[in-house]
Amino acid sequence: MNYGNPRQNYPVMTMNDPLTELVRRIEELESQLAFQDQLHENLNNTVARQDREILELKRQLVALNERIRDLGEGIPGLGPQDETPPHY
Repeated sequence: MNYGNPRQNYPVMTMNDPLTELVRRIEELESQLAFQDQLHENLNNTVARQDREILELKRQLVALNERIRDLGEGIPGLGPQDETPPHY
């Protein structure tokens, strides 16, 4: 059995290693934060675009409903009073 130095298989720790590790972790967090900021901006832009599209679609739906109502008023037999009850 080899009872040599127990640290021979492990890197020697120096005073700079904890600091180096801390700097590496901070840089990783900064990188992740930059990614999250970009993702947040992209999602915000997407939501704003979809909001504009929804408002436009609602406006078009109102206009189509008004047009259908106006067309139905000019055609005899299409008014609600002219509908056949469902039991017939």
